[in-house]
Amino acid sequence: MSRIADNTRSVIDYFLIGVKGLAMGAADVVPGVSGGTIAFITGIYEELIHSLSTINLQALKKLKSEGVGSAWKHINGNFFLSLFIGIGTSVFSLAKLVTFLLDQHPVLLWSFFFGLVIASFILVARTIEKWSIGTVFALILGALIAGYISSLTTTAKGEELWYVFLSGTVAICAMILPGISGAFILVLMGSYHPIMAGIKTLDVKVIAVFLSGCIVGLLSFSKLLNFLFEHVKQLVLALLSGFLLGSLVKIWPWKNKVSDMPLVVHSDGREEFMMGNVFPAEFKGDPLLVQAVLVAIVGLTLVLLIDRLGKRLNPA
Repeated sequence: MSRIADNTRSVIDYFLIGVKGLAMGAADVVPGVSGGTIAFITGIYEELIHSLSTINLQALKKLKSEGVGSAWKHINGNFFLSLFIGIGTSVFSLAKLVTFLLDQHPVLLWSFFFGLVIASFILVARTIEKWSIGTVFALILGALIAGYISSLTTTAKGEELWYVFLSGTVAICAMILPGISGAFILVLMGSYHPIMAGIKTLDVKVIAVFLSGCIVGLLSFSKLLNFLFEHVKQLVLALLSGFLLGSLVKIWPWKNKVSDMPLVVHSDGREEFMMGNVFPAEFKGDPLLVQAVLVAIVGLTLVLLIDRLGKRLNPA
């Protein structure tokens, strides 16, 4: 992917980046789906990682010696502004809608994302220029890691501010990895509902602490990812492909409660149960098989169309 300089972009380009941010924000709200996946399939993943890695001491030196304009250009500021306006708008506007769909229409919502991730896996794996023993091993390792993370269960309840900060630091690292859901990491850490509640009620303290944790995690982890992309790109792509493949375990649409005993009882009285994947015929309730398959096909087709559109807009 070519990294486009700010001075070659038009207003329409930045608008499209904002739209991609909207899609990333919507994905990051859902436990099981990664905003990093959306960034990858829309063609801005490497630029995002590279731009994050430029927020460093050199940027501060430019700010001090050359002014705001030079530092802003150094960190690809227009790109960040467009992207994060989209992400923020999406998170704050779609949080209620997505949580509603998770509660009321889980099979269809998960089916849609199942189709998205299958198509994403195909596209990411297709970017691997040469397969070798190393890339095959990285793919299998990525699938095993993502599958294992997806099989974990919630072990904590995180409502204290220090834990919200820690949750943001850890979850943001997952959010920028295709196939590893930052929202699901928040679920595992027991922080998902307190943080989502804070977003929906505009709790400034919770939002500020969570964002602070995200910034710390993002700036540190992005440097590692940028280094890996520059030196072992094919292995990284294979590993990310494996992450996508393994994440299908988590977003399988048909799940039943493993037992009637709640796994976690949250402070608001809400009970969380361990869920296990089942075949549609074993699903307790209407499996909506035909609708689910159609919705998954829509998700898969949407990703392929976005990819084709992106190649037409950016043929390089």
